[in-house]
Amino acid sequence: MIETVAAATAAVVALPVVGALGYRAVRRSATAKQLAITTPNGIAEEHYLRVGGVEQWVQIRGEDRANPVLFVLHGGPGSPYAVFTPLIRSWEKHFTVVQWDRRGVGKTRARSGPADPAANTFAQLADDAVEVIDFVRAHLDQNKVVLLAGSMGTMLGLPLARRRPDLFSALVCTDLYADMYRNEQDGYRQALERVRAAGNTKAIAALEKIGDDPNQWDLRAWQVKMDVTMKTDPVTPNGVAKLLFPLAMTSPLYSLAGVKHLLAGFMDTQKQMHDEVMRYDAYAGGTRFEVPFFLLQGASDVLTLTEPAVEFFERVEAPVKAMALIEDASHFAAFTQPDRFLTQLLKHVRPMVTVS
Repeated sequence: MIETVAAATAAVVALPVVGALGYRAVRRSATAKQLAITTPNGIAEEHYLRVGGVEQWVQIRGEDRANPVLFVLHGGPGSPYAVFTPLIRSWEKHFTVVQWDRRGVGKTRARSGPADPAANTFAQLADDAVEVIDFVRAHLDQNKVVLLAGSMGTMLGLPLARRRPDLFSALVCTDLYADMYRNEQDGYRQALERVRAAGNTKAIAALEKIGDDPNQWDLRAWQVKMDVTMKTDPVTPNGVAKLLFPLAMTSPLYSLAGVKHLLAGFMDTQKQMHDEVMRYDAYAGGTRFEVPFFLLQGASDVLTLTEPAVEFFERVEAPVKAMALIEDASHFAAFTQPDRFLTQLLKHVRPMVTVS
């Protein structure tokens, strides 16, 4: 994945040379018009909050501020999801969607600088999350929110829901990490099978060099596995390069300097949190939840593998639980198939939501 990030950074630097700034300005303007909220009770706000001693950025958007709140925990672990706002514009008719750039990430990094490595832990992020959610609840006069945790955001979302069930009407997981060791080992073997079948000798050599034991991988080795996995995804090949970064380049949220902070935060956070991420095991916290639990997973996810995610869901005990596998989706199911994802949110989650 590091090659993908480096290439995107180079693209940012090259923009003036290739004369793309004019195109970027046009696309940003068109996106801003697309995102305009004009309904009488709508809301489209950005806030910087002092959270855990750091100024952190929050976006709040929806067509009716009385709608239930969908509070998003991004993945990465340093990959903000506000960049996907144009893709989930339809969700804002039914939910007030809250995006939060965590410490050291995205617009928070642009304001407050890189995260302190000693504080960039899931325990501290959980404390930060509670502060941000308390602000949102008070600001929108709502007692509870729906927690939507995606990818490595599930590593934060599951413990948070166990710790503070009083804050949440429901927990929705997508791109779910269950057992990190098994996920990476099985994902490695599947990626190796794909590149062998394709005769991709360069990728075969890269994977064979790092070996199949995730416990032996340093950050660089893990990035090799991630990079090959995403490039060879049968459903969404090169998802980061083709989806996330082009959106960032045309988003009205980010100046060119802001895009650089987005990329730098992505890389810094991987380095800072790598060891904790690789130790993650959802089962260690137990499979019992006091809030309704929903899994909306890509049916063919090769990054956060669908099979172990489903196995974890099957062991979950919760007041209500339901699962839907999103067809024609791998990783980033919420953003590659946003309408199908919304259909499942409305079917399973919306009826459970408490609005004060």
